[in-house]
Amino acid sequence: MTSRQTAAEGPTQPPALTIDALGKKCPIPIIMLAEQINQVPRNGIVSVLADDPAAFTDIPAWCRLKSHHHVASYELPGGGWAIHVRRNY
Repeated sequence: MTSRQTAAEGPTQPPALTIDALGKKCPIPIIMLAEQINQVPRNGIVSVLADDPAAFTDIPAWCRLKSHHHVASYELPGGGWAIHVRRNY
């Protein structure tokens, strides 16, 4: 995975959950994240795989709105991103 961190804080823990939203248009990646984020423990990382450009900006905005933490976004070799979110509550 090529790393392009946008909200980086250095190395992070591995994701507790990966959501494959590749090929899905927004708002589906956010809906999938909202439905599944409670499956990970508090402070756990969810990785959302998405290739819709709207998800790249909308997921960090959703994090601010819902008081979760956008950890980083990593470019995927085949296109798209792995957007890491830390569950805060």
